[in-house]
Amino acid sequence: MTQSARRSGRRHPLFGALLLVIGLFATGGAYAATSAGIAHAETTPLAAEALVEEGEKLFMANCASCHGMSGEGSEAGPSVIGVGALSVDFQVSTGRMPMAASGPQAAVKPVQFTQPQTDAMAAWVASLAPGPGYPDPEYYDAQGDVANGAELFRINCAMCHNVAGAGGALTEGKYAPHLRDLQPINIYGAMVTGPQNMPVFNDMNLSPEEKNDVISYLKYMDENPSVGGFSLGSLGPVSEGLFIWLIGLGGLIAVAIWLTARSN
Repeated sequence: MTQSARRSGRRHPLFGALLLVIGLFATGGAYAATSAGIAHAETTPLAAEALVEEGEKLFMANCASCHGMSGEGSEAGPSVIGVGALSVDFQVSTGRMPMAASGPQAAVKPVQFTQPQTDAMAAWVASLAPGPGYPDPEYYDAQGDVANGAELFRINCAMCHNVAGAGGALTEGKYAPHLRDLQPINIYGAMVTGPQNMPVFNDMNLSPEEKNDVISYLKYMDENPSVGGFSLGSLGPVSEGLFIWLIGLGGLIAVAIWLTARSN
């Protein structure tokens, strides 16, 4: 703008065109942002609704005979209202559900559903009532503190699952399963949902970071075999005592019989 234009108060001839261009850019940007938000609002609920509908169909066909048409439970199975998506993922993705037959507890068997089908059933169950959902991946990436995880495992888990995660027998035909070569998300799910005889470890008992430490310890055990030779199943004094009685004492008896036969 020239000195004479400033003195007279007149604007530069291109000033109006500049304002028009700025206005067009601002209007276009606002429209694009609003359209993207509307599109996201329209597609996300529709996708979630479709997932829930698919999960309902799968549940009715495979689970409702025991858990009820609305998940309310029956004499053959407990209610699933409020158990959350994480419980469904644990039970189905490990093959425990659907159960092949009634028993003291659900046994691990070949998985019958794909992960998308499992996610769909989990979404439908989650729609019934609030419950534990999927955690952030950072809480089961097995990159936590192994030493702290080992201490937490000895304090909270070893009395049932054995200090090496080899599992053990419980009462009335029940058992604590082994914890070797498991998916980290399933270990996290078991701690949060407390399946069958296992207690629930909520975030007040074990924080998400501490749960990841426990997972890190178990994965460390998977990747580092026993350095003391044959582990005998890592079952502790029971298997070691049985080994001594059958192999050690049996060997001594066999040697004694052999020496007696030679002397005769």
